[in-house]
This record gives sequence, C-alpha cells and structure tokens, in this order.
Amino acid sequence: MEFPQVTAVAKANVYFDGKVVSHTILFPDNTKKTLGLIYAGEYHFGTDAAEEMAISDGSCEVQLDGEEGVATYGAGTAFNVPAKSGFTIRVKDGICQYVCSFLV
Repeated sequence: MEFPQVTAVAKANVYFDGKVVSHTILFPDNTKKTLGLIYAGEYHFGTDAAEEMAISDGSCEVQLDGEEGVATYGAGTAFNVPAKSGFTIRVKDGICQYVCSFLV
C-alpha cells in the first residue's frame, strides 16, 4: 500500500515495551491512519473510535471483546473493531505488519 500526499508523524507510538510500534500518517482531509509492526506475543487494545485493521504482512489471531471465537488474518485481509470496545491480538512468530484506519 502507498499513501501519497500525507504527513508522517516522526514520533512513534510504542506499546508493550516496544513489541508493538506504529507511526501516524495524516491525510489532507484530516483523517489519519497508523502503520505498525507487532512482534510475536499477545496484546490487548481498547478502542475509542471504530477501526479497520488491514494486515499487510505476516499473520495474527484476533479475538474481539465480547466474542468467543478467534479468527486468523493474513496479508491482504482485514477486520473491523467497533468503537468503545477492544480486541486481543496474537502473533505466533515473526512480525505482523498492519495499517489501522480510524472509521467515522
């Protein structure tokens, strides 16, 4: 994926002792996305806004808050997370890369 005519925020968003790292990109229409890496492990994230998480490389398992099932996502797939909720993401090995779009 490429995103022309954006502003990249140089300061990284660092979570879980550096095991999840992302950078924010800002679009001319005032929307934003984050581009990130998730190293092997299990992590829980809460959401304020609804999000679409598109996996660009690697794979992960995801369990949305309040759901019993776990789904696997690989490169070229995506999942949505409702606003004011959360999800647990597991990367078994390697690195999972993602693009998070904040939905309105």
